[in-house]
Amino acid sequence: MSAPAGPDSPDALDARLAGLPASVADALRSARALLDQRDAAAAERLLAHVDGIDRHPESLRLLGVARQLQGRHTEAIALLRQALDLAPGDAPILINLGLALRDRGETDAALASLRRACEVAPGLAAAWYNLARLLARGHHAGEAHAAFERALECDPSHEQARLHHADMLRTFGRIDEAIAGYRNLLDGGVAAEAWFRLSNIKTVRFDARECATLERLFTSDALSPEDRVRTGFSLVKALEDNGRHAAAFSAMVTANAMQRRRVQWDGGAWRAGTSQILRAFERPPAGSPVAQGSEVIFIVSLPRSGSTLVEQVLASHPEVEGANELSDLGDVLQAESDRRDQAFPAWVADATPADWQRLGRDYLDRTARWRQSCPRFTDKGLSNWRHIGAAMAMLPGARFVDCRRDPLETCLSCFRQLFARGQGWAYDMLELVAFWHDYDRAMRTWSSRYPAAIRSQSHEHLVTDPEAEIRALLAFCGLPFDAACLAPHQTSRAVRTISAAQVREPMRVDTARAWRYGDLLLPMRLALERAPGALA
Repeated sequence: MSAPAGPDSPDALDARLAGLPASVADALRSARALLDQRDAAAAERLLAHVDGIDRHPESLRLLGVARQLQGRHTEAIALLRQALDLAPGDAPILINLGLALRDRGETDAALASLRRACEVAPGLAAAWYNLARLLARGHHAGEAHAAFERALECDPSHEQARLHHADMLRTFGRIDEAIAGYRNLLDGGVAAEAWFRLSNIKTVRFDARECATLERLFTSDALSPEDRVRTGFSLVKALEDNGRHAAAFSAMVTANAMQRRRVQWDGGAWRAGTSQILRAFERPPAGSPVAQGSEVIFIVSLPRSGSTLVEQVLASHPEVEGANELSDLGDVLQAESDRRDQAFPAWVADATPADWQRLGRDYLDRTARWRQSCPRFTDKGLSNWRHIGAAMAMLPGARFVDCRRDPLETCLSCFRQLFARGQGWAYDMLELVAFWHDYDRAMRTWSSRYPAAIRSQSHEHLVTDPEAEIRALLAFCGLPFDAACLAPHQTSRAVRTISAAQVREPMRVDTARAWRYGDLLLPMRLALERAPGALA
């Protein structure tokens, strides 16, 4: 969701500046142009010299956007509310206020502001688009899909809305429609994003002509750095689809190196932090009542380890709702750290059983909407593996499924994937392997401390002997056997992960690809075999 999010046309902006002195209007147009270029500091400097800035809502709105883009969300909210006092019911102000509230973590207030923008300007595509984006981020897939459709009714040419509408079609398993939606965008301004989305539908195969197109696009001077990275990862899949694995590996290394320069990652600090967490729970603290948390099944894994398939199997059971990747466990721990003004896990030693029970109830309250139709739900938040000690203190009735796949296949699959956000460890081969060792060390430790609560689920065993594995998985989770779990591809639900298309098909045993790269993966293979300490 970008800012500013109001009307973009010069005519619309002129209407908002009506009645202002020409010099002020020109300054605001220049400020808007700087904001469109994401140069918020320059826009703010320009706005500081505008006479009577606090008397005109558009001046305040643009200054609020400038503060928002600089991460000064509280200041932005104050300015946007001041603007709204001067222009009650102004849709662009409501949109920007919603985005600033979102960035400060006030999701409910953000949704209310964006819904209000849609009410006062039902024909404004930007209002519906930004509402849809926030709904999608909050796992309100049905409402998000409807809002994207409203945005496209307002402006059928809105390329970002078309792109994200296709994402929603993929989420709901309407794969052919999603593919058509992406293909219809390959000649427009979001071509790199559309190619990338297509490449993330793992069931799509690129032909030689499409591969050649991506090769040309990858070397184009017209691409932004972000789009060049996207195109590089798309090209990897196209080259693989055409049997050109040496070229694919070269593109993979290049694209990862580009992305590594764009992200921040300190593997040493992460490793030290993981060790601190493990030490903090060396003696598991007295926590919540034993049954608290029996509603939740945590699915923990590295990305690309088969966790989406495991969740789809469990979500096929009539007693289980699949909630996808939730952030609530980490959010609860962060909120407690904020309350104590002490970083996790430093406060663990001071937490009482009543504290852990309170935190567990907070988590269950935050996730209550996932138990409206089923008594149990899955949570496959990406960082949950680090917090199993805390989760066991909060929710001792919970179960944890540790999804494992062949380490080399896991690491290769991560290395060939551009993630939507975060995962800074994934873009350097040795840093990636070091992260795998961190995960492996943590899960071995947690499993030794909580053996009855954690099941290691092999992806390879699941796809080669599904009935036996699924029966054992259900029994571990305390669920009666249900035949629907044997056909998870037939289960209709929203799936938001990279594997959304794959889980709509019957289980496959032929997903291994590392062997195709041969000795090119030797550094990764040797690093996986090396003692974890040697990577530090």
